[in-house]
Amino acid sequence: MTLIETERLRLRPLTTGDVDAFVALHQDERVNRFVGAYTHRQALERLSGIETQWATRGHGLCAVELKTTGEFLGRCGLHYWRQFDETEAGWTLRAEAWGQGYATEAARAVVDWGFDCLGLDLITAMIHPGNTASERVAARLGFTRSREAVLFGKRVDVHVLKRGDSH
Repeated sequence: MTLIETERLRLRPLTTGDVDAFVALHQDERVNRFVGAYTHRQALERLSGIETQWATRGHGLCAVELKTTGEFLGRCGLHYWRQFDETEAGWTLRAEAWGQGYATEAARAVVDWGFDCLGLDLITAMIHPGNTASERVAARLGFTRSREAVLFGKRVDVHVLKRGDSH
């Protein structure tokens, strides 16, 4: 089920059926440097949680696929963090897909969907210090650094975009 289409990409809800692609995405040291790696069991648990968020909140993380081939490029979507009472736009793509504008294209579509279809007033992006590529994506979308927080025991910089800000 396609949720969002852009010029080059198709985004659909991630499911437990994506476990192999999800594990492979996170096995690459260039990718997991900031977001961590997953065992098969951990990935199934994470994907099950994503399915639950889709069922209970109507949003979650999506698989990002090339429209032309269906190739899995990574993940992007909205995740609600109960401890912050905020919804985050997150993106993680395979290293082979970096530098082609896919992250910005997918994240822009997700942010627009969050504001226009879900009625969100504020979306965050939680970025690990040193992840300059994600900082650039956030800046292109109009996010501004707001504060620091701790997520999974690691410090993150929280960037904020409000409805009506440039994106």
